[in-house]
Parts: sequence; structure tokens; C-alpha cells
Amino acid sequence: MEKTDASPNGQHDEQPAHEPVWTFRGYAMKPGEFNTAMVHYYRAEIQRSNVWRQRLDTTTNWAVFASSAAISFSLSAPEHHYGVIILNTLLVTLFLWIEARRYRYYELSAYRTRLMETDFFAAMISPPFAPHPDWAESVAATLRKPEFPISMWEALGRRFRRNYVWLFLVLGFAWLLKCFIHPAPAMSWPEFMMRLSIGMIPGWAILAAGFIYNGLLFLIGFGTAGLKQASGEVLPETNEYPVLSALWHKMEVKDESEAPQTARPRGRKRRQLLCLIISNQPQKIAERIMRELKRGVTALHGAGMHSHHEREVLLVAMTISEADSLKSTVKAEDPEAFVIVMPAQEIMGRGFQPLKNK
Repeated sequence: MEKTDASPNGQHDEQPAHEPVWTFRGYAMKPGEFNTAMVHYYRAEIQRSNVWRQRLDTTTNWAVFASSAAISFSLSAPEHHYGVIILNTLLVTLFLWIEARRYRYYELSAYRTRLMETDFFAAMISPPFAPHPDWAESVAATLRKPEFPISMWEALGRRFRRNYVWLFLVLGFAWLLKCFIHPAPAMSWPEFMMRLSIGMIPGWAILAAGFIYNGLLFLIGFGTAGLKQASGEVLPETNEYPVLSALWHKMEVKDESEAPQTARPRGRKRRQLLCLIISNQPQKIAERIMRELKRGVTALHGAGMHSHHEREVLLVAMTISEADSLKSTVKAEDPEAFVIVMPAQEIMGRGFQPLKNK
């Protein structure tokens, strides 16, 4: 895999294949060594994803075993109170929250893995046989400052719809069945309500609380079906719940299912910046930026209105993860330099998003 260098006009010139792709304190990493390092990193992320996937299965097993034990104990004899099922429902809700939290960590590793698969390995075997322009920046950004790619709401809803909806349905049915058949089948509605009561709390209040509690869980579970930021799941090409997806769209919640189908994983867009550098050493600073950061530099002619000194103003487009390196580079050449960093709405061209006709 060849490495390209940036020229002052923002273009990239071809480098010989033997040129190192990375240097640090006298050590040089050649292309073959770089590819080997990336393969080992990919294997590490796969291992981490598998560990979090196993922890998800462990939490589900806890919920299944606890529910089975609670239902078996409650229905085994008339003297056993149905309160065991209610307590187990609260316990299963705790398991759901724990699993949703673990699912967010799993999604973080899965997102990094998908970036490697879609933008590095897939690029080796399909035209134009080159990595996506921003794949390395995306991986570096999530390593330097990890952020969950999905919200807690989406994680809760996705785990609820995949596994826990059936557990809550079974627990609710077992609760009503216990009150109806023990110690003998209820012959009237007032008798059934009397069996639902707990101490001073009337049966109608317990029944209403049960329906409200489970109704809120179902609302969260299916109300978040329009959120599709998960990258570690095989999501359907069409909306599972069109009405809910349309609702999220109206609420201005990003719905990736309406975006064009591409191979790139879902994730946050990296912040893009525009940097202006005013210095007495523009040539040295520009050379170091092009050599070390591999970013193009454009020189604009300017003059100080107070000192009336003419000088070159350097213009550099970069991403948020490169800001610290650029500041260090400028400081090393000219500690008195004046640096302005501004957010950019959108940067298109080589090294960033491709320029497309709209």
C-alpha cells in the first residue's frame, strides 16, 4: 500500500513504495509492517467484541434462569405468593438495564471492527483499491476519545425487542394465572381482584400498576424502533416499523435507514476545522505540516494593518483529531505565531469527503 505526500497546492504526490508510512524517534514503519500492525489490531478488536458479546448472553441467561425459578416456585404450591413473580419482574428489569449498558460497549468495539472491514480490508479487493479517505481518522478519533455510537435509549429498546419482550410477557401471564387458579379457580371478578391485593393495597391498584409498568417498558422498547445507529447488528434494509420511523424523522432524530445504502458503518461525523496561521516562519511551518501531518497548505498573501509588514498567511484544512498535532508543529517552529482555528461546515475534496455534483 503506497503512501502519498501533500504538496503546497493541496494535492498528493506519489511516494516510492519503500518510503516508511510512519516514523517515531528514529524508528521507521514500512508498508508491510503497517499492514501487519493493522491486522493485529483488527484481531484485538474482534476479541474484544466477542468478550462483550458473551457478556450480553450471560445477562440474558441470568434473566431466563431467574424467571424460570420464580415462575416454578410460585406455581408449585397454592401457599406460595405471587409476589415472587413481581419481585422477579423488577430483577429482570435490572438485568435489561445492565445488558443495555454492556451492549453500548459491544457496539463501540463493533463500530471499530466495521470501519476496518468496510474501509480497509474491503478496499483491498474492490475498486478503486484504496481505503476510504477518512477511515484512519475515524478509527483514530474513536481510540483517542471513545464515545458510544448509540444512545442508552436505543440500546434498551433493541435488547428489549430481541430478548426481554418475551420474558415480560411470560412473567405477566404467569402472574395473572397464579392469581386465577390458586388455591382454586376464581369464580367471579371481585374474587379475582381480592386475590390480586397485597395487604392494604386493593387489587385494582395492583393490576393498574402492573399494566402501567409493563406498558412503559413496551413503549420504550417499540418506541425506539426508529433509531438505527447500531453498527454491530444486521439491520433490515427496510423499516421494521415504518410508522415509528416516520415519527422519529418528524422529531428530527437521525434515522440511518432512510439514507442511501452504503457499505460504510454508522457513526458520528468527525468535526472538520479550518486553521489560519500567521507567522514569521511560514515556509518551515508549511514544510513540517506537509511532511508530518500529510495535509496540504495554501499560502495567502496578507499585510498587518498596524505594523504594515507583509507576510504569508497559511491556510490548512484538517480534522479535530489533528488539531493538537498542528498546534505543536507550529509552536516548535515559531512560538510567537498567531493561530486561528475555526469550525468548517463542510470540507470536500481529496483527503476529505469526495466532491459530488448536487
